[in-house]
Amino acid sequence: MAIFLICIKIFFARIVDVCLGAFRTVNVVKGHRFTAAIIAFIEVIIWYLVVREVLTPTYESIFIPISYASGFSIGTYLGTLLSSAFIKGYLTINVISEKITEEDVKLIKNEGFGVSILNTTDNKLLLIIEIKNKRLDHLRKLIKEMDADAFMIINETKYVNNGFIK
Repeated sequence: MAIFLICIKIFFARIVDVCLGAFRTVNVVKGHRFTAAIIAFIEVIIWYLVVREVLTPTYESIFIPISYASGFSIGTYLGTLLSSAFIKGYLTINVISEKITEEDVKLIKNEGFGVSILNTTDNKLLLIIEIKNKRLDHLRKLIKEMDADAFMIINETKYVNNGFIK
């Protein structure tokens, strides 16, 4: 029973530790340095306590490293989910198409997306769209309905000033 409790403690501590690590990394990328520093402090304390438990075990068991690795992998998965849920992000979408028409662009605008249009030298349209990352699936579906062969480039945007974003 004691080995089971140690494994459970390691497993859940690693989940929390790695979730915090993923969340911290996204905060660093987004430029939230102070938040990232606080998260890093908590993350390292948890990591230290878990590693101390793992490296100086009272009991020898294969379940201890399995608990450690399982907590790490699940923590990574949950950390990315939490990061995407709590941290606002923006994406720049560039769409190059021969088939998208001015009417299609009006439909995109009616769906609440701001669109800038450029004509290319080879009679294609280049659409530049800035969106909140949570709206990506909706926009991709909309574009695919208009032109299944449209070339899309999706980039994460660090900062947005002014413009039209809903």
